[in-house]
Amino acid sequence: MNDVLPDESARWEHFEETVTRIARSYGYRNMRAPIVEHTPLFIRSIGEVTDIVEKEMYSFEDRLNGEQLTLRPEITAGLVRAAIEANLTYNGPVRVYSMGEVFRHERPQKGRYRQFNQFDVECFGFSGPDVDAELMIMTFRILKALGIDDVRLEINSLGDAHERAAYRARLIAHYEANLGALDEDARRRLHTNPMRILDSKVPSVIEVNQTAPSLLDSLEADSRAHFEGLQALLTEAHVPYVLNPRIVRGMDYYNRTAFEFVTDRFVAGGGNPLTVCGGGRYDGLFEQLGGKPTPAIGFGMGIERILMLMPASVPNFRLDAYVVHAGEAAGRAARTLAEGLREQGLAVAVHAGGGSFKSQMKKADASGARFALILGEEEAATGRVAVKPLRNAAGEAIQGEQAIIESSSVAAQLRGKTGNAP
Repeated sequence: MNDVLPDESARWEHFEETVTRIARSYGYRNMRAPIVEHTPLFIRSIGEVTDIVEKEMYSFEDRLNGEQLTLRPEITAGLVRAAIEANLTYNGPVRVYSMGEVFRHERPQKGRYRQFNQFDVECFGFSGPDVDAELMIMTFRILKALGIDDVRLEINSLGDAHERAAYRARLIAHYEANLGALDEDARRRLHTNPMRILDSKVPSVIEVNQTAPSLLDSLEADSRAHFEGLQALLTEAHVPYVLNPRIVRGMDYYNRTAFEFVTDRFVAGGGNPLTVCGGGRYDGLFEQLGGKPTPAIGFGMGIERILMLMPASVPNFRLDAYVVHAGEAAGRAARTLAEGLREQGLAVAVHAGGGSFKSQMKKADASGARFALILGEEEAATGRVAVKPLRNAAGEAIQGEQAIIESSSVAAQLRGKTGNAP
């Protein structure tokens, strides 16, 4: 678990503002669910025989009432639970997005901590491949807006439950014929969750997986038509993709469409690509959690990993002005001036704690502000302000000439030179 300090937070804010703006442009609305849920919710939704439930969840007993609680290991189950309780789809399908912390006690990975953050998008009540494609197209738009271009989309179909059951039998037979190459973890999963072996990172198991049967060969007419429809829509939208029959999901509730956005940027020595976004369809989860049958699809995007891929230079927070003042009347005038500027959309800090003009100017420079606004007793009495440029539009320090202007003209002066809208 890690901290995000003020100098780092500009990247987070840029990400949050970008994804929120784009999600809204597609008609998605914000939804939030608690970080803590009853443990059975995740056992029922994710699956009892999964790494998350068996080894990774932070679960505990509430000592006040004995309830079994868990810090959410993923966001989808909580949103579905809330949607069921609120009868959210009563008037028709809904599109929602959410953002926040999730918790898994797993070995820390590149850009992944035991408390990490996800941007989550869900579509409740949509059954066709058109919304599947919409999610992927929207994700490409988000990545482009964030300046990330070295990712690729990989897609697969997990079929429906009966198709997976038939495939599961073929897969178990394949692994039993290659039992000597399986590690202990793969053998443990062999008869409980064999599809998870396809995601193994063990070299000997990876080799066995190269000749494993493909679930795509087990798809029947409806699932195949859905998957082919998705591919046609992606092609129509000029979104490149790769078929990857080895994509599986760690949760039992997924069916049909499964997809990942991956990057090779941090791969070395033949390692596995890094997944930055993954999701898929889960048409049975509502019913599994006690709701009415409701088709659904969604994805989770690891925010820390996305931040690693974003360009080093992103729009940073910068004060428009730092107000320097000395004297009681100047202090009152400084605070009044600052409030007026803030009402017009400018970011202004007023010096606090006293000190000489020289020491305050050092603080103004250290603040990163583009301008210092200077008020003494004379300026306070005449309704004027000394304006001194500290930085240019690129944020580079400059030695600007100080100018005395009317207080009423400061906002226009700063807006014109900072480029900030009121």
